[in-house]
Amino acid sequence: MIDMLLNQNEQEMEFMPIVPLGEDEMDEQEKSSLPAELPIIALRNTVLFPNVVLPITVARDRSVKAIAEANRTNKWIGVIAQKDSNNDDPTPDDIYSIGTLAKVVKQIKMPDGNVTLFIMGRMRFKVDAYIKTEPYYTARVSYLDDVYPKKDPAFDALLSSIKDYGERIVQQSSNIPNEAGIVLKNIENQSFLMHFIASNISSKLAEKQAMLEENDITLRAEKLLQLLQSELQLLELKNEITNKTRADIDKQQREYFLQQQMKSIREELGGDPNDREIKDLQKRAEDMKWPDAAKELFKKNIEKLERMHSSTPDYSVVYNHLDLMLDLPWATYTQDSYDLKIAQKVLDNDHYGMEKIKDRILEYLAVLKLKGDMKSPILCFVGPPGIGKTSLGRSIASAIQRKYVRLSLGGLHDESELRGHRKTYIGAMPGRIIQSLRKVKTSNPVFILDEIDKLGRDFRGDPSSALLEILDPEQNNTFYDNYLEMEYDLSKVLFIATANSLSEIQPALRDRLEIIQLSGYSAEEKVEIAKRHLLPKQKELHGLTKVPLKFPDKVILKIIQEYTRESGVRELDRLVAGMMRSLAKQVAMDEVVAPTVTADRVEQALGKARYSNDIYTKGHPAGVTVGLAWTAVGGDILFIEASLSKGKGGLTLTGNLGNVMKESASTALSYLRAHCSDLGIDSARFDEQNVHVHVPEGAVPKDGPSAGITMLTSLASAFTGRRVRPYLAMTGEITLRGQVLPVGGIKEKILAARRAGIKDIIMCRQNEKDIDEINAQYLKGLRFHYVTDASEVLEVALAKK
Repeated sequence: MIDMLLNQNEQEMEFMPIVPLGEDEMDEQEKSSLPAELPIIALRNTVLFPNVVLPITVARDRSVKAIAEANRTNKWIGVIAQKDSNNDDPTPDDIYSIGTLAKVVKQIKMPDGNVTLFIMGRMRFKVDAYIKTEPYYTARVSYLDDVYPKKDPAFDALLSSIKDYGERIVQQSSNIPNEAGIVLKNIENQSFLMHFIASNISSKLAEKQAMLEENDITLRAEKLLQLLQSELQLLELKNEITNKTRADIDKQQREYFLQQQMKSIREELGGDPNDREIKDLQKRAEDMKWPDAAKELFKKNIEKLERMHSSTPDYSVVYNHLDLMLDLPWATYTQDSYDLKIAQKVLDNDHYGMEKIKDRILEYLAVLKLKGDMKSPILCFVGPPGIGKTSLGRSIASAIQRKYVRLSLGGLHDESELRGHRKTYIGAMPGRIIQSLRKVKTSNPVFILDEIDKLGRDFRGDPSSALLEILDPEQNNTFYDNYLEMEYDLSKVLFIATANSLSEIQPALRDRLEIIQLSGYSAEEKVEIAKRHLLPKQKELHGLTKVPLKFPDKVILKIIQEYTRESGVRELDRLVAGMMRSLAKQVAMDEVVAPTVTADRVEQALGKARYSNDIYTKGHPAGVTVGLAWTAVGGDILFIEASLSKGKGGLTLTGNLGNVMKESASTALSYLRAHCSDLGIDSARFDEQNVHVHVPEGAVPKDGPSAGITMLTSLASAFTGRRVRPYLAMTGEITLRGQVLPVGGIKEKILAARRAGIKDIIMCRQNEKDIDEINAQYLKGLRFHYVTDASEVLEVALAKK
């Protein structure tokens, strides 16, 4: 195929022949003046024909020197094609023996130091012998004449056919400009027509060299015509296939070809961004230390990505999956700190009290230090709000020098949030567990699962069931995430769950947790926490670090007892912040600020006291009893009131009571009926008087198996008319036979009693072991009465008439 714009790949020839004006054949006088010895240069990938101008770029040292010699003498040079275009330093044996005498028409020095020449072929020659090889090839040559036929119509027809074929090829080829056909029509010189077409036809070099070596111009023309016929047939077949295929190309295929063109353009501008992304993924994967299964999955997906076009929907899915695999810390672990003394110091500095929990963490570190490795336990801190369950997890991470990550489970109702979505879904994402590890970049962090008792559950799934695998030390080394589509080892993660109530946790999930109960703080502990943590924090937050302020213990205790009713310190923190805001206002207004905060200053900032203990400690009429209750926010005090009225022995229960408390009231009344003679109660009164039992604060639901003896005492006080002793509270359940049963939440109830100013507490003797576990300083001022029978309760509780 004629291709006047074909680019030359080799270094010495970057241009193909251009259309020359042509010159006549050399006469005898000119031939006789031609040199017998010529400097020789070898050309790659092309053959120079007589009377054709060819631009070449000379870079090889031999060629540069040969051109210099030609310029110095007569500008004649011998041009011969080399057999192997990849040979950078051809020997005489690597060069054809027949070439073309050329004249340097123009010489241009390029900025890169190379030389561009315009040479015109004049006459064919044959190399007789090489007489010199350095500094360039020099050969003794003999010139060859073309054998022209005498006036022969057949030869004229042959040349006419060559011109026709050339014009048809120009018309058929989309790569050749139409101007080339005009050029062909205007060429009159027969030999130049042949040589021009032969120079530009896209045939093999060996075929062109065979034409050059042919002396008979008729045979040369026949060879050229055969090549043109083959070229035209190939073009026609190609166009026929193209036209037939074009009708079948749909929109998607056209878009594909456009994308391929865009890809080529991007490569010209610096490469395809998608290819760079894939190479970046492969480069990142070189340094990864991951299991064989992950390595195999990555290799499979990267091969899939390479075959995929970036415009397909699955491309981003596969790419994001590979990016996740590379971001996950497969074998990345932080080094635990085994210095137990430093760990204990960190825990003590961050949290006051909580000795049991601190001992448990130190035990874990001790085993880890001795064994070197162990499956992390699944700890669960259970306690009322505001006592520092979540912040304790951060302190544990700091103590053992692990990274910290927190996941709030409150209200989470879709198990896909934990296990991940299938990749095929729109908007699919990995689970929150895998996302957190990706973010923290280590496979052994301290992982806080906050509010595990507040997981939701609906038609979308049960997240608590999904947690069964995550929080099982025997299974979580093969945790399967739906998005990741493979197993991930969670056994080195130290999971710490927090909850306010165990009753809200699924039993199967609770079985996998190591429960650690956190009770509320005593008033003494709250004072220390305020001094060590709350006051310094709020001073800094309110810009008072440089202001000398002193909070005496009695002032802090006043805030605790008269303004809060909580097990934790969250409300206390808010009240301290209120105090700091009031003081900050004084400082900002340039008022005089007393360095020592007084009780009057507290009332000025926080208002009058919200709570008073007098209601629990002063005497009450018969039928009123103080009970102790456990709630999700800690211990609390409740009143139970009983009154009698004329009637037929009916029992009325009010105060938003649950079934258990209603049963306790019925049981207590039945016990009194059975033992009325022991208490000096006329049995007829039970049939002549209606009984009404009420628990105040009816808007608050109340239930639980710990108000039995309180109900009994209240009813007995109402029927006997004997008041309940002041400063007395009680907790415990009873049976119909009068046996007192143990109850839970003892520490919370004891702390609530201390806050209320209670001095005497009645409880089951089996709860004595719970009292022994409580720090003795929390029990100061309290006297315990352990009972086993209801009669003992009434004997202690009811005052003498």
